[in-house]
Amino acid sequence: MTQTNAEPAGTGGAVTLPEVRRQRSLWGDALRKLVRNRLAVLGLAITSVLIFGAIFGPALAPYSYTQQHLLRTAELPSGDFWFGTDEIGRDMFSRILYGARTAVMVAAISTLISVVLGMVIGAAAGYAGGWIDSVILRITDITMSMPSILLAALIAATVKQPVINWAKNVHEQTGFPLFADVTWLDLVIVFGGLSLVFWPVYARLIRGQILSLREKEFIEAARASGVPALQIAMRHLMPNALGPVIVQLTFSFSAGMVLESSLSYLGIGIQPPQASWGNMISSNIGSWSYRPWLVVVPSLTLAIATLGVNFLGDGLNDALNPRSSTK
Repeated sequence: MTQTNAEPAGTGGAVTLPEVRRQRSLWGDALRKLVRNRLAVLGLAITSVLIFGAIFGPALAPYSYTQQHLLRTAELPSGDFWFGTDEIGRDMFSRILYGARTAVMVAAISTLISVVLGMVIGAAAGYAGGWIDSVILRITDITMSMPSILLAALIAATVKQPVINWAKNVHEQTGFPLFADVTWLDLVIVFGGLSLVFWPVYARLIRGQILSLREKEFIEAARASGVPALQIAMRHLMPNALGPVIVQLTFSFSAGMVLESSLSYLGIGIQPPQASWGNMISSNIGSWSYRPWLVVVPSLTLAIATLGVNFLGDGLNDALNPRSSTK
């Protein structure tokens, strides 16, 4: 006789088909809700193109980002130069692709550093409590009370010249080739500045999640079983707090791209000849009235990239929010 699907053999009818449906994973449900959100799918497509351009764009660029065509300066977009050329004859399309690598690398690394730093500090504050929690909260309050762009600019402007002088002294004394060209230090300083701007958001987010989770039954059971506090935090609390962190990560990523471009625009971030959307805008802002494409192209690229990442972040927020509809 054929077994029916409603009551699987050996279960005594304890598991029904609706109950099996309810046991779907959180991540599977989140993915289904994400793909039903049109703006989130658009954001995912834009973000994917951005990351693809950052990884493979320089290899696909028709010219080097430093190559000059001195007889074809400030040209309008054409078949040879899809986005035109800048004031010294460099191909704008190639520089946009290299600028995408700069924007994504700065945003990704600074966000990763701030996530790790914020999660560790937030977990310590939320789980330890007492004076440790109070001290960390005051530090985050002070940091978050400052405008992000001003704090990042202050860090970059204060640290940059001493670090460059130190690197030059090291090269003069040791001849170490790594310090022969200090342009890479621009990236390191921007990484550090943005990380110090973003970490308090993650610290507060993780702290709040842990405060809501640490009194749950499974945490009490782990404590009663003699599981060490660090192991409880790493194996039980942190994984359950990842949903909001993933959502915030996307917004930090887009904010990182904007802040990197802002610092480069102000002249304290990524400096020419390195390609950055911010320094491309800064270099050509004076010719806006008669060569508008030199400013429009990098500005529009930054706007579309930021908008796409934010669309994806909004979609993730809806998909991972347990209070949203689960239909």
